This record gives sequence, C-alpha cells and structure tokens, in this order.
Amino acid sequence: MSRERLLFVTGRLAEPSLKAVLQPLAERVGFDYEIAVLGISVAALMHVDWVRRKLSVPENISRVILPGWCGGDLTTLVHQFQTVFELGPKDLFDLPEYFGRKGRELPALEAHNIQILAEINHAPRMLEDDLIRQADSYRQSGADLIDLGCIPGESWSTIANSVKRLRSEGFRVSVDSFERHEVESAVEAGAELVLSCNHSNLDWACKLPAELVVIPDDVREVGSWTATIEQLQANGRPFRVDPILEPIGFGFAASLWRYFEVRRRQPDTPMMMGIGNLTELTEVDSSGVNFLLAALCEELQIGSVLTTEVINWGRTAVREFDLARRLVRHSIENRVLPKHLGGQLVILRDPRLHAIGDEGLRQLAGRLTDPNFRVFAERGEIHLMNRDGYWHGPDPYEVFDQMRADVGTLTAEHAFYLGVELNKARTALTLGKQYLQDEALRWGFLTVDEVSAVSRRKHRPDAADTRAKS
Repeated sequence: MSRERLLFVTGRLAEPSLKAVLQPLAERVGFDYEIAVLGISVAALMHVDWVRRKLSVPENISRVILPGWCGGDLTTLVHQFQTVFELGPKDLFDLPEYFGRKGRELPALEAHNIQILAEINHAPRMLEDDLIRQADSYRQSGADLIDLGCIPGESWSTIANSVKRLRSEGFRVSVDSFERHEVESAVEAGAELVLSCNHSNLDWACKLPAELVVIPDDVREVGSWTATIEQLQANGRPFRVDPILEPIGFGFAASLWRYFEVRRRQPDTPMMMGIGNLTELTEVDSSGVNFLLAALCEELQIGSVLTTEVINWGRTAVREFDLARRLVRHSIENRVLPKHLGGQLVILRDPRLHAIGDEGLRQLAGRLTDPNFRVFAERGEIHLMNRDGYWHGPDPYEVFDQMRADVGTLTAEHAFYLGVELNKARTALTLGKQYLQDEALRWGFLTVDEVSAVSRRKHRPDAADTRAKS
C-alpha cells in the first residue's frame, strides 16, 4: 500500500524549522511529503485568497496542510485544486501532536456529578443589586446554588426579600445560618437548602420544609450526628452530611479520614464537603487544590461542595472547580488519566515548550532581509533579530539597548510594540511558558486573546517608520 503524500505550505523564514520537524515525523507516522515555500516571510500572514494565486499543487498530493493562522474559507482552495486542504497547528512545532491526534477530537467534558454551592459572604451587608451581580457571576462560573452566608450574632431582617429576588432571577438558593428567624424566613421565601443542622438547632430545624446539611456535634467523632440524623429521618426530612474539612495545621489529614470513614459506614448517604476551608485558608494557587478535592469527591461520591471567592488567590475558585469536576468525571468514568484534555487548568506553566535552538536561531537571523523585528524566548534568553542584527540576553532592557546601539532611535509606535513583546517574552521565560510573537501567553481558562494580534501581524512597523524622523 502506497504511503500518503502531503504538501506542507509555509513561508520563507519557517522553512528550515519545518524541515527539521517533518523529517523524523514523516518516518514515525508513515507519510511522504513536499514543502511549498510561498513568497512571504511570515506564514501567519497568509490568507486563502493569496494562497490561491501563489500555490501550485503537484498531482500526487493527497492533502495540503496550511499554517494554522491562515485566514479565509478553505473550500475555495478545495474547488480550485480538487484536493483536501486543512489547517495545521498554529505552531509548527505542534505538528507531532497534531498527527498523533488526527481523527480524535477532545472530549466535550460536559458531564459532571458534583453540585457547586457558591457562598456570598456577608450577604446581609450587600445591596440587593450587588447581591444579584455576585450571584450571576457565580452562575456564569458554573455554580448550581447560591449560598447566602449570614453573619453570626446578627439577624438579617430582609432576607426574605433577597431570596425572593434571587428566585425571580432563576437562582436556586441555600441559606447558611443558625439564626432561626433568618432561616425560617429564607425557606419560606424559597431557599431549598439549609446549612447547617446539629443538636443545637435540631428542635426547630427538623420542622423546616427544606433539605438540611447535617454536621457533627463533635468533629472528632464520626458518629456524633446519629441522634440528629434519626430525628430528621423520623420527620421525613431530606439531608446530606458534612464531616467538615479542616484547614491544614488544624486536623486536615484526620478530617480527610472522616470522609472516607463516613462513606465506608454509610455508602448511600448524600455527602457534602466545604472546600473553602482549604482554598481560602491555604496560601497557594487554588486551581490545583480544587482539582485534587474534586477528584476526592468524585471517588468518594461526595455529591456537593461549598466554596467561595473571598481571598484574591481564590478569586476564580468556582470556575476552577467547575472545570475540575468535569475532568475528574471524564477520567474516572472512562478510566483514563486526566491529561491531554485541553489544559484548561494548566495556568502557571505550559504543558510543553518548543525551542528552535542556537543553530536554528542563527540561521533564521541570517535569512532576514527586512527591518521588522522577530522576537523569541528560549533557554533563559530573549532573542531579538532583524536584517540589521541579532541581539540576545536574559534582560529585556539590555537586549533593547543592544539593538538601539546598532539600529538607532525607533518611532514611538515601534518602541511601544517591542516593549510589549519583550515584556511578554520575559514573563514566558520566568514562568516556563511558550512565547509566540504577537500572541497572548496561554493561561488556561484565564487566557485573554489579544484581539489586535492579527492586525498587528499585518501592520508591523516597516522600513518606512522603523526609525524616528529627525
């Protein structure tokens, strides 16, 4: 059986790197190839209308792979050349992964088992409109219920109005209080879940027409809620139990054991975990913490969590847990490792880094014939080059000064552009992220695309305006 023959389209500057990637890849995957180098320096600037005029496709080609940044409708190329066209990855160094995943799309990650209660702290002290805005933010992040966090020692006289307003906006509501008037008013107005219930409020809580979260009378004793549970069952009230997750340094490991023990003793009892005791009270980025807690909840069939976003390092905790619960559901249900699933929770560093290498950079610098600057970041250094020279080093200020000594004064527009790019490159080196000129650094689900990137790729300052006019 003959091997598939592919045509890879690229620009002049990327040709050496593309050859270096394709030679081992073709042998490993099992295809033959040709490379079409079109008359353009930067492949990212290609558009199908331009490609249609410049490209020639040999007769023995079964597929044409265009750079991932190429714009326009590929069907015009298909009709003209009568062969298959497709967009490859935006970074040519991702071609091995691209061919490894050919025909396999990322899973949708829509299913999940764990309910998220997002707490609005100090809710009684908020204006109602602010309360609605906070609730809507939580809902957009994935929250299923909005938990109204009341203030111990105070009574929220207008809680019923706030619950009714939330319910009218389509929110499901829980109330977090031991104050009887607050709780009864909230439930009468439509709150469906009460946090929490133990021996101290059982006499009136067991009569509420709502589900209750049962907590231990003594957190050190797994069975200390037995009397509470029996009374709720006698009154026909629904409930879920929360053994209480303790902060690190205050019984964290022992509290994890309690969740395991409760599940062993009561395999069918609904459970909840208040994960804010870890995300809010641990001075680390919260995404990894949320993922591990989601995995624990999924494996123990803990069906709900209570979280919040008060501390700044946990300001996206709801969205993090929403993504985490979907990842762990997919992983456990399909018995696959939770990796290669889109990287939405890989925030600080990138999954992989690609480097051109010393020789590749020097070859690239020697091929430049225009004044536009190219910026790279790898192996601890920033690399800046154009037809006038090649400057590199770990400090963006020093690299910029080296360049100016050779090139002279730049226009304000060009200097600003380089400042932005060199700063991004320095950030990428510091954190171990992939830097690509004119593209946003990737921050997982927090990535904000540079909406002006395409425009800037097309309108980089050219020879006419590189140097400031005297």
